[in-house]
Amino acid sequence: MAGLIGMLRSHPRAARHELGWKAAFALAAVGLLGTCSARPSVLQQVLAVGELRVATRNSPAAYYLGAHGPAGPEYELASRFAAALGVPVRFTTLPSRAAVLDEVASGRAHLAAAGLAITPAWMRKVVFSNPYQSVRLHLIHRRDKPRPERLNALGTRSLAVEAGSEHAEVLRALRAQVPGLRYTEIENAETLDLLDKVWSGEFDTTIADRNEFSLTRNYHPELRIAFNLETVAELAWALPRGDPPLLARVNAFLASVEPDMPALVTRYYAPDDRFDYAGARTLVRDIEDRLPPIRRQFEDTAREFHEDWRVLAAIGYQESRWDAGAVSPTGVRGIMMLTADTAADLEVADRNDPAQSIRGGALYLRQMRDSVPARVPEPDRTWLALAAYNIGYGHLEDARVLTQSHGKDPDSWQDVREFLPLLAQERFYAQLKRGYARGWEAARFVDNVRSYLDVIEWVSPDIGPPAG
Repeated sequence: MAGLIGMLRSHPRAARHELGWKAAFALAAVGLLGTCSARPSVLQQVLAVGELRVATRNSPAAYYLGAHGPAGPEYELASRFAAALGVPVRFTTLPSRAAVLDEVASGRAHLAAAGLAITPAWMRKVVFSNPYQSVRLHLIHRRDKPRPERLNALGTRSLAVEAGSEHAEVLRALRAQVPGLRYTEIENAETLDLLDKVWSGEFDTTIADRNEFSLTRNYHPELRIAFNLETVAELAWALPRGDPPLLARVNAFLASVEPDMPALVTRYYAPDDRFDYAGARTLVRDIEDRLPPIRRQFEDTAREFHEDWRVLAAIGYQESRWDAGAVSPTGVRGIMMLTADTAADLEVADRNDPAQSIRGGALYLRQMRDSVPARVPEPDRTWLALAAYNIGYGHLEDARVLTQSHGKDPDSWQDVREFLPLLAQERFYAQLKRGYARGWEAARFVDNVRSYLDVIEWVSPDIGPPAG
């Protein structure tokens, strides 16, 4: 046993792999308790082994890979909790809420942070923290179909919900109040997938909470709220049963971040107003007023990176309206709206300094352009590089793979643009290497930059350095 403890201390990762997590916890318990027979709590195990294991889902409501690394509301909250404990966090993504709960109930994960709503059925398997958010439930339909005003007015219209979900439990409870209520429980389908099926006409209606519905508005504008259900879903973390110390620590943490929750909800669920197209007249005025003080920086940087300065200027206008002091709700800042991590990678010390910000954006665009296969001609090469600038090159590659799998040209921007929004739909992103991405946002980013570029070229028709 002493030899195994030495292995755990000197090679913790190898030991955990070799012994399995239960054995590692057992060894940690020996170190904690000596000869005592009491089993250490999960919180003690987390602190002893030095890692918080979180079960989650690849979902915009939980955890996903963004352009600059992991993101998502549950990723952010769980990472902050691990930091409060003083340990690193390891996320395991699972295909369904049921699988997430099983991971916790079996002890393979210390907690589940996956956009879970508290339900009586799930409470038989795990214990839930105090809720960190309450969200309304909506009945969703297409706006071009007659709007049902209540459940008993659905008539022959189909209603589909995820099997075993909180939405299914709500409908089961409502059957006593709504005689003849009919609905279908769909196995292996998330709410976002069902919203897509309502949009496509496969089903007439579904139920979604406020967060879930807000995630579809940008790429399914035809969907509308028919009415609100009286039930409110309470979102919480799931933990192993019978472990009060961890539950108490989680509840204290969630209470401490309660003032931050409105900002977090805004970051992940509110529309991004950077994608509101500014009218040509406003842009012309900004070219006259805002561009001259920073035009030299765009031109000098463009020469350094062999870019067209007007492309860099169009990106800067899309990102910040050429405002060096711009700050977004997610913490990105400066003319090119760089994240702190991206700025560090690009050696940008001051994101609010126009010259540094523009140079950082140009370097990042050059990295994305160099990642696009050399065979791709202009201007498609630039448009694909701009999409990667917004969404990350890995997600662009997923979109190109999806494009090719449907018989279209992965080197054509117009073909790839058609498939980018599908990265936000579960039936597609579940099959892709990097999972969920806000593909519709990348498509709109490129569209906007191209529109701004057209105006800038019209107002400033001088020829810039060749791209490539």
